[in-house]
Amino acid sequence: MKNITFKDEEFKKSSVSQYASSRCVKVAIRKDCIGVRDSKDSENTTLVFTPEEWDAFVTGVKAGEFDR
Repeated sequence: MKNITFKDEEFKKSSVSQYASSRCVKVAIRKDCIGVRDSKDSENTTLVFTPEEWDAFVTGVKAGEFDR
């Protein structure tokens, strides 16, 4: 995937994360890609996924594939 730049205002943080620990991510959803970054380190790496990759991840989370 080519080098993609996101604007800060594109990123959203879950309202639930304010009640959790300080470890959370922000997500920017576009039609052609999804960006994910650390909310405390937004100047560094943003991971970029295709919509298909993101859908597979969300499906896995809902199915409990990442539960310990």
